[in-house]
Amino acid sequence: MFNTLSDRLTATFKNLRGKGRLTEADIDATVREIRRALLDADVAVPVVRAFTAAVKERALGLEVSQALNPGQQVVKIVNEELVGILGGETRRLRLAKNPPTVIMLAGLQGAGKTTLAGKLSKWLKGQGHSPLLVACDLQRPNAVRQLQVNGERAGVPVYAPHPGVSSEFESATGDPVAVARQGIAEARARLHDVVIVDTAGRLGVDAELMQQAADIRAAINPDEVLFVIDAMIGQDAVNTALAFNEGVDFTGVVLTKLDGDARGGAALSVASVTGKPVMFASTGEGLNDFELFHPDRMASRILDMGDILTLIEQAEQSWDKDEAARMAKKFADQEDFTLDDFLAQMQQIRNMGSMKKMLMMMPGAANMREQLENFDEREIDRVEAIVRSMTPHERLAPKIINGSRRARIARGSGVHVSEVNGLLERFGQAQKMMRKMASGGGIPGMPGMAGPGGFGGPRKKAVAAKGKKKPRSGNPAKAAQELQEAEARRAAARTAAPTGAAFGGQADFDPSAMNLPKGFDKFLGK
Repeated sequence: MFNTLSDRLTATFKNLRGKGRLTEADIDATVREIRRALLDADVAVPVVRAFTAAVKERALGLEVSQALNPGQQVVKIVNEELVGILGGETRRLRLAKNPPTVIMLAGLQGAGKTTLAGKLSKWLKGQGHSPLLVACDLQRPNAVRQLQVNGERAGVPVYAPHPGVSSEFESATGDPVAVARQGIAEARARLHDVVIVDTAGRLGVDAELMQQAADIRAAINPDEVLFVIDAMIGQDAVNTALAFNEGVDFTGVVLTKLDGDARGGAALSVASVTGKPVMFASTGEGLNDFELFHPDRMASRILDMGDILTLIEQAEQSWDKDEAARMAKKFADQEDFTLDDFLAQMQQIRNMGSMKKMLMMMPGAANMREQLENFDEREIDRVEAIVRSMTPHERLAPKIINGSRRARIARGSGVHVSEVNGLLERFGQAQKMMRKMASGGGIPGMPGMAGPGGFGGPRKKAVAAKGKKKPRSGNPAKAAQELQEAEARRAAARTAAPTGAAFGGQADFDPSAMNLPKGFDKFLGK
């Protein structure tokens, strides 16, 4: 979503590199480009004015003029101001002292409230809570059924005493306020510690919607009211957010469809205009495409600095600890890396989600965005099909895979033989690297590690060669004489050293000549 904004800001900062001192004209030009980039991204005009004014004021101050690298200092200022307009700090759910914690969802129709309810319930379940979904959207066709399906997929129960309407020609008959009250009572009876109330939406802001949402809020007194907003609606996001804030008084914002290709101005405007923090972000259609919103990490993504912390958290959540322990033991025992292990690692990576999304979290990903956009996620499926088309013996000993076997594997996996050849070649390289690391050789080519290019390679040889002193003279006869004299000195030193003791001491000595305690001589074996 922030690709265009990220590219514009990155290109602006490139002009500041290498400058030892920034003039007022440089700063004015930079702020002007930042203003254009934000306006093109559909950020609200008042937010843009406040943002650029703060950046310019700080950039013209001593903070930049006395910095060792003014260009990097400007980037730091922009990053901090971005974090500020995104909310400043990460805002987490406020849990009730006396369960259940009641969370009410509000927003326009089509913003993704019902889908988000399923995502939020699964996320809370993963956090150790016992959520209950309450279906209060009785007006949109099949909204109740959709919530029930999402609840089944998330493994969370749904309280839906009223079926709602099944088509747009039916009139709503149920009372959503009564359903909300009954849902809270049901949660207390079943000992659920969190209740998520899904309310109805409209195609636009109207008095009926606001009154219904206000009635539900008054009836259940929720601990959190989350305003769900489509991040793709642009400038209208600000007007909608202000209307809902006035009518419902929400406590936090949830951004949906952040995986879209819109400009993303809503994400940069809502928190600053309403004063309410963005708490969660929905980044896809799957129930797992949901994350806690961190303003600092989002600002880092926009400025193409990556988001390594989120990547690590995703890995910790999805990585199979037993499989990791098995691979660690196999690595320590120096067992060979097989195609079965390779397949297991591929499946672990797949569990983390979209490969494209993970790679985009790496610093500098904007420089390879075109390659990432062209990356085919189905490549992992093809690799898995190729490995599964092999026999168990072939996976353990890939060297036996000859031409006929490769043709059979290609037919079984529905790929060309060249793809099988490419996979085996890549696996062979990975296997060599794993052997090198398991034997203590380190990663080949990694500075500071053993192996080619490390301390075990040319550098080690250079250190060893450094210990051998070469003849100083360029005259062969004189050099031979110098070597002969050096050898004579070493021989004389060996002759002069006392023999018989490990450290050059006397082999035979008289204990009586030493002032030892009485009876100590028996310990000397004399």
